[in-house]
Parts: sequence; C-alpha cells; structure tokens
Amino acid sequence: MTLEGALSNLGGLVDLGGPVVALLLAMSLISLAVILYKIGQFLKAGVGRHTRLRAASVALDRGDRAEARRLTAQSRSHLAPLFDHMLDRMNAADPETYQARVEVEAAERLDALERGFRLLDSIAQIAPLLGLFGTVLGMIDAFQALQSAGDSVDPSILAGGIWVALMTTAAGLAVAMPTSLVLTWFESRTEAERAMADGLIRRAFCPVESTTNADQAFVAAPLPNAG
Repeated sequence: MTLEGALSNLGGLVDLGGPVVALLLAMSLISLAVILYKIGQFLKAGVGRHTRLRAASVALDRGDRAEARRLTAQSRSHLAPLFDHMLDRMNAADPETYQARVEVEAAERLDALERGFRLLDSIAQIAPLLGLFGTVLGMIDAFQALQSAGDSVDPSILAGGIWVALMTTAAGLAVAMPTSLVLTWFESRTEAERAMADGLIRRAFCPVESTTNADQAFVAAPLPNAG
C-alpha cells in the first residue's frame, strides 16, 4: 500500500468516526512518538546492562577497588559514573552526607527515565473512554435517524450507523492496549534500575568487610561481670 493510499484510508476513517476518531488518531501518534523516544533513551542509557557493574560490586566486596574501577569503566550503564564517584568518596570524612548526595543523584537519573510515563498512562486511560464516548454519540445519531424515518425504516441505515459508532470504541481500545503494555514494560525496567542503584549504594557505603570486622569485635569483646 502506498503512502497516498494509507493517508486516504485514514481520512476515510476520520470522516466516518468524526472528531473522536481524529482525536484518537492524534493520541496514537503522540503515544508512538513518546514510546520511540523512550526506547532510544533506554538504549542510550544502557538500561538493564548491569553485568559489569555487578562484577564491580562483587570485586568491591572483596576489597579489590582497582578491579571494581576497571569493570566500572567498561560498563555502558548510566549508573556506572555514579558508582565510579562512590569509589572515590566511599571513605570520605562524612560518608553519611555523601551517601545522601549520591542517593539524590541516583533519584535524578531514575526520574529522567520515568519522564513521559504520566503521558502514556493518561493516553492508556483516556483512549477507551473517548472511544466509548464516540460510540454513545454515534448511537444517539443512529436512533435519531431511526426516529426521523418514521414508518419507512431502512435496517441497513440503522446497522450502518451502529457499526460506525462501535468503530470508535475499537479505535480507543486499539490505542490503549499497546500503550498500556509498553508502559508496563517501561515501568518494570525502571524498577529494576532503581533496585540496582539501591544495591550499589548499599554495597559501596556498607561493605561486607566492615560488617564482618564489627561482628568479630562484638564477639571478641568480654562480657561484663554479672555480679
């Protein structure tokens, strides 16, 4: 099918469905544009590419900071610069203050990934309602035509009006369902990034060796005299 033919078919649908179908068509184009933008953003940010960061975190638990830094430099994840900064400042004089700053930076990176989710969610919720609204308006027009026809009712006219009215509901669902599915996938990937960032921060500022040393000191400390 040529571009001219596709545009002609879309124009025919808009003529049949009226302004409701035109609005749904505009919403579908907006949804597609946002989805393509978010896919490009996720690919550029390396969302889900955590193999080297996990290995760097394990190396840090072993106390091998040089290996952790080497693996971090090879990572394509957007969290890699954050982890690299933590390697520089994890032994800072005030680790709690720096940890808070790192958490704020991680939240900003994750907020950037979530940008546009509210718009997709709104489209997924409004599109079926808008389609139902178009169906109700179409049914009203169909029954008004039936009333105006009086005794000379043509069933084909009524049937034609009904299927045109139902077309708006189908169009609304066609816009809402894929948008909702893609949004769910985006949200699941972002939650995985959030869990990864939280794990990196906790591993950097609460290393295993320090916890082990504290436990050993507690066990070795003499118990106070009971009497």
